[in-house]
Amino acid sequence: MRKCYLYVLAILLAGVSFKSNAQAPRIPEASPMQTIIQDFGLGKITITYSRPSVKGRMIFGGINPYGQVWRTGANAATTISFTENVIVEGHSVPAGTYSLFTIPDKNEWTVILNKTAKQWGAYSYKQADDLLRFKVKPTYRAEKRESFTIQFADETTHSSDLHLVWDHTAISIKLNTDDDAKITANIDELMKGDRKPYYFNAIQYYYENNKDMKKALGWALEAEKVEPKGPWYKLWEARIRLKMGDKAAAIKAAQEGIELAKASNDDEYVRLNQAVIDQAKS
Repeated sequence: MRKCYLYVLAILLAGVSFKSNAQAPRIPEASPMQTIIQDFGLGKITITYSRPSVKGRMIFGGINPYGQVWRTGANAATTISFTENVIVEGHSVPAGTYSLFTIPDKNEWTVILNKTAKQWGAYSYKQADDLLRFKVKPTYRAEKRESFTIQFADETTHSSDLHLVWDHTAISIKLNTDDDAKITANIDELMKGDRKPYYFNAIQYYYENNKDMKKALGWALEAEKVEPKGPWYKLWEARIRLKMGDKAAAIKAAQEGIELAKASNDDEYVRLNQAVIDQAKS
C-alpha cells in the first residue's frame, strides 16, 4: 500500500513540475522587437528597437507628425549602446547606452541621443536629458520598406553608416571610431614581442588608415624574412610602395609576389598582386 501511495505521489509531483516548466501563453507583438549588434573598432554597437509596419497608413506627416519627437520605432524607446567612445556625425559620444529619438520633418530630421536609456515611447522624454542633437537630410526612395528598419552599411575598421528606413523615407547617420590612439598603442605593445602573429593586422591597419607608411613597409620586409614563401607580404609591400609613390618598386614586389603565388598554386594572390601592377601602370 505504501509503495502504491509513493508511486501516485511521484506522478502528481511530476505533473506539477511539468506545469511549472511549461511556457505561458503568448500573443505576438504587432511591432516585433529586434536587436542588432555590430563590431566597431575595438568595441561593439548594440541597437534594440521595435519594428512597426506601414499597413497602408501615411507614415511621416501622418501617424508620425512632422516636428514632433518620435521614439524611432514602436513601444519602448529605441536604445543604442556603445562599448567604446565613438564619433557620431562629427560629435564625440562617450561609451554608454542612450535612447535614440528623432524629430522627422519633410526636408530635415533632428536626431537625438538622450541620456535616459529606458523609457516607454517619448511620453516622458525630456530635452534637458539630451546628450546630443544634430540634423540630417532625409532621402526619398522609390522602393517601399514595409517594416521600419535600422541597419549598418559600408562598415570599415573605423567607420560605418547607420541607416533608418521606413516606407519611402530614409536617413543616414555617419559613425566613426574614436579609438585610433588606443589601437596604435595596442599595436606598439604587441609588436614588442613575438611579432609573427601580428604582422598582417598591424600592416593592414597602418595601410588602410594612412598612418606611417615607412613603419608599415619595415614590418612588411621583416615579415617576408619570417615567411619567405608567402605571397601575401609581397602584396602588402607592393601596395605600400605604390602608396608611397614608388611605382617601379611596387611593380617589382608584386611580380615577386606573383611568382610565389604561382609556386604555391594560390590564384587569389596571383590576381591581387597583378592588380597592383595594373594600377601602377595605369
